[in-house]
Amino acid sequence: MKVHKTALVHPDAIIGENVEVGPFAIIGKDVKIGKNTKIEANAVIDGDTEIGEDCHIFTGAAIGTPPQDLKYRGERTKVIIGNRNVIREYVTINRGTVAVGETKIGDNNLFMAYAHVAHDCVIGNYVVLANNATLAGHVVIEDRAVIGGMTPIHQFCRIGTFAILGGGSRTNKDIPPYCKAAGSPIRMYGLNTIALERNNFSQDVRNQLKKAYKIFFRSKMNTTQALAQLKKETNWCDEVKYFIQFIAESERGITKE
Repeated sequence: MKVHKTALVHPDAIIGENVEVGPFAIIGKDVKIGKNTKIEANAVIDGDTEIGEDCHIFTGAAIGTPPQDLKYRGERTKVIIGNRNVIREYVTINRGTVAVGETKIGDNNLFMAYAHVAHDCVIGNYVVLANNATLAGHVVIEDRAVIGGMTPIHQFCRIGTFAILGGGSRTNKDIPPYCKAAGSPIRMYGLNTIALERNNFSQDVRNQLKKAYKIFFRSKMNTTQALAQLKKETNWCDEVKYFIQFIAESERGITKE
């Protein structure tokens, strides 16, 4: 462990091998940090916070701070962060509330400067939050989704796997997997075709997703009718089956074209 002489690391904190802690950083009593993680100057990690291995936390980030929730009364809650995450300058990640108990982040994510993750959010793997992307409480971001800069997401929204939201957007409804959306108010703009190609989805899968997208978004059927139509077919690929499942389980409703 390499700790700068001006850093404040509580003696009860659990710090792994080869961790670096920069000048004026503060590490609280109940923090656990995995090996090979680097914490830059002036970062604050507090509360019951667990950070995995090989993460890089940049200047001024604040992780594990109390939730910005008027119902919070100081109960013990957590932040759990996986491995190989990059958390850039002045990112804020709040711990959970008694409603869920934890804010949870997976592996290999990139949080660009000034992004905010509120209480009880769940973020998967390989997610990108661009500069000033802002998640309200209880938001779920699935694997490999991309949230553009200056984009707020309303509490309890879900963003599906491989979805992308354009910068400067604003959403208060769910965004289905494999889709792209943008605007304020937000609209759907078809499939995230670039991500599908780059991640080697087969042409058959892409064709099936395109067909399912057209049935749901571009027919004159309402949500219930479109879902019924999609469920009539039994030979959909797994990706389309998940697309249908995601929409069927939506509680806030689905963003439309």
